[in-house]
Amino acid sequence: MQAPQYPTLDQVWAWLGEIEDPEIPVISIVDLGIVRAVRWEDGGDSAECVVTITPTYSGCPATHVIAQSVVQTLKGHGVPSVRLETRIAPPWTTDWMSDEGKRKLRDYGIAPPLGLAATQSIAIGDIGRGPAPFLVQAPAGLACPRCDSSDIKLTSQFGSTPCKALYRCSSCLEPFDYFKCH
Repeated sequence: MQAPQYPTLDQVWAWLGEIEDPEIPVISIVDLGIVRAVRWEDGGDSAECVVTITPTYSGCPATHVIAQSVVQTLKGHGVPSVRLETRIAPPWTTDWMSDEGKRKLRDYGIAPPLGLAATQSIAIGDIGRGPAPFLVQAPAGLACPRCDSSDIKLTSQFGSTPCKALYRCSSCLEPFDYFKCH
């Protein structure tokens, strides 16, 4: 009797790379860096495909949808048994995004994170004392993803999702999200 043939890990990664992020459908969960590892575990007569994911943050409402998509996609490709492991340490960082994913964000109109989170600190202009609000400085090099102008203004520290800030370009007058480096 011949042992069953299972897809290669490269093939599983390729299938996972086709799953869109539910909040930003232009980028895959692999490009986003959510998928951390894929392995086969032998269970004697069968093997189980184990996919390790790290949510972008512990309260991310899309985590459940992503988990369902992973299982449905792999089972749809004939993988008989799928197990998900959620790993929250180390925490997800924008450093795990692929360059291709960052390019896709920019082409979609979202300014991708700049630099490495591991080496950055958030620049606070003036926390001040009393009722004056604190000022958060735009990251060096941030430009409008539509016209590439650096003449931009922060509209809100939080954009369409908590991981993004909302800016407005003073040149083309268009608003745009910036995927914060974290």
